[in-house]
Amino acid sequence: MNEAQRAEVILKILNQTYPKTPIPLKYRNIFTLLISVLLSAQCTDINVNKVTKKIYPKHNKPEHFVKLGRKKIERLIKSIGIFRIKAKSIYYLSKTLVDKYNGKVPRTFEQLEELPGVGHKTASVVMSQGFGYPAFPIDTHIHRLAQRWGLTNGKNVFQTEIDLKRIFPKKYWNKLHLQIIYYGREYCKARECYGLSCKICTTCYPKRKKPLITKKA
Repeated sequence: MNEAQRAEVILKILNQTYPKTPIPLKYRNIFTLLISVLLSAQCTDINVNKVTKKIYPKHNKPEHFVKLGRKKIERLIKSIGIFRIKAKSIYYLSKTLVDKYNGKVPRTFEQLEELPGVGHKTASVVMSQGFGYPAFPIDTHIHRLAQRWGLTNGKNVFQTEIDLKRIFPKKYWNKLHLQIIYYGREYCKARECYGLSCKICTTCYPKRKKPLITKKA
């Protein structure tokens, strides 16, 4: 089975398994989506949602977080990993949005990636799920599965993004990246399958006998 055939199989199985793809992170507007994605680094979506459920009813605009200040933001998110670094990013990100963008989240990759604490993956999620712009955010699940499915050599997340964008038509990107994340959490887990047991792995590589060791993101 060649790459194009594997891609066709993957799309078919993912569309059957996840016809709908709700965004795992809960948010109220584009700004709170940005904050939630930033908070999700080294933290589960479930934990982020627990924390933001208490924050967003009162604090959901950049000016709210500027008024809170770093120390109060720290107290609000202290149950989340590396909370001091994230609080600093949230404060200065919010201040930049107020000072430079009139409190609005910019709509380009370049402007988003210039914001404190915002990397390419965070910008990609906001562009994709917030603004509907075709993007392919790569997280650890996608990086792992793309290797198990023979879609990339796993050199790094940037190469994985390039490869997946080359293989799959742009119209599928926004939904597909969520489908892969859900599949990786449910069927092709990091410490299970190893390229040997889930439906996609066994369909794409029926003769694979040894566990596939993937490169980390």
